[in-house]
Amino acid sequence: MNGPAGTTILRGVRPLGGAPRDVTVRGSRIAAVTPPGNGSSDGTAADCDGLIMLPALVDLHTHLREPGDTPSETIASGTRAAAHGGYSDVLAMANCVPVTDSPERVRHIVERAARTASCRVHPVGAVTGGLAGRELAPLDAMAAAGAVMFSDDGVCVDDPALLVRALEAARRTGTLVAQHAQCPRLVERGQVNAGAAARATGLPPWPATGEETIVARDVVLAGATGGRLHICHVSTAGTVEIVRWAKSRGWPVTAEVTPHHLLLTDLMTRDADPLHKVNPPLRGARDVAALRAALRDGTIDAVATDHAPHTASSKDNHWCEAPFGMLGLETALPVVAEALGAGGEPDWDLVAAVMSTRPARIAGLADVAGRPLRAGEPATFTLVDPRADWRVDRTESVSASDNTPFHGMTFRHRVVATVVEGRVTADIDHRLASATG
Repeated sequence: MNGPAGTTILRGVRPLGGAPRDVTVRGSRIAAVTPPGNGSSDGTAADCDGLIMLPALVDLHTHLREPGDTPSETIASGTRAAAHGGYSDVLAMANCVPVTDSPERVRHIVERAARTASCRVHPVGAVTGGLAGRELAPLDAMAAAGAVMFSDDGVCVDDPALLVRALEAARRTGTLVAQHAQCPRLVERGQVNAGAAARATGLPPWPATGEETIVARDVVLAGATGGRLHICHVSTAGTVEIVRWAKSRGWPVTAEVTPHHLLLTDLMTRDADPLHKVNPPLRGARDVAALRAALRDGTIDAVATDHAPHTASSKDNHWCEAPFGMLGLETALPVVAEALGAGGEPDWDLVAAVMSTRPARIAGLADVAGRPLRAGEPATFTLVDPRADWRVDRTESVSASDNTPFHGMTFRHRVVATVVEGRVTADIDHRLASATG
């Protein structure tokens, strides 16, 4: 499987959690999917008994930090983390130093990733020059250079006239605009969820309205322009209702939720540990329940990690001085399986849809990513151990940073291998390396 002509038979895997199958991989493609023992014996065999096979995952929202903040992450280290988490494709956000706000900088990301990445990297171009919110960046030229999406993520495109022009450019270029929905006037210095968490910690409150007012405005603009709008990291029950309303009107709106917003609540912020500091903040149990329901019913289209690495020295600060952000790539699949499975097996078709198929479609990557697990398709998949009982240890992270909020937590599921077009990009338990002829 590591060579163009190699043949490997994955024995006993369960595609999408279904019945066991033998999956034959020849070169870069799936050659056959057969009942156990009914396929070819010509090739090396890997014992994959009981492992779940999913289409490799696609992340719409990754911060790789390169160029700029390379002590926190690099394209090389971040994509290693992605491969270990089951990802074949990640979208690299524009808030680097310098900002990805020109075709030259888009091409730099493409070229750098071609040399150092362990998965496919797709640049996200900035909506405004320098993320400053004043002048539109050259979106058409960046799309021609390889940008698949535009976002000022980290800050909100607050000017509605600029956003209209960006949505019009997205319509012209067949791309989309991803909005970091955060009204600066309502959020101001917000640090934790408004209400009980803010009262318990004494930290400045971050109201739900800071997100919901921007989303309400922007879905109307998407409907008016016909430009595709994607809502980043939905975190409130109110935003869910706004997105549902926009979709009922047929407007071109999609939305994502992060793994941490699906599992963690604002109770975790009461210890004022900056590992739990994230933008938008962890919300209440009612919001978490609404997010899970919205993911199940399709109101929210996708899970995106918002993988945001930070050095230990920057996070080891008083809460208000520490940066917002959490790691996400290595733990996303186990967290989502836990959130959707309630301690048991999740609906693996749904997991594949929200973490692979739909993100690929949203990003315009459906020809190469999120493909069906059948003969003739690219051999691009991830293998998941459903009985791993994996305890997360931040010291074992392959990211350059270790700011995971899940340190010490145990998850039933764990990604054990990732393959991209027949190339093994992660083999955590050495199962594929030990395949025998």
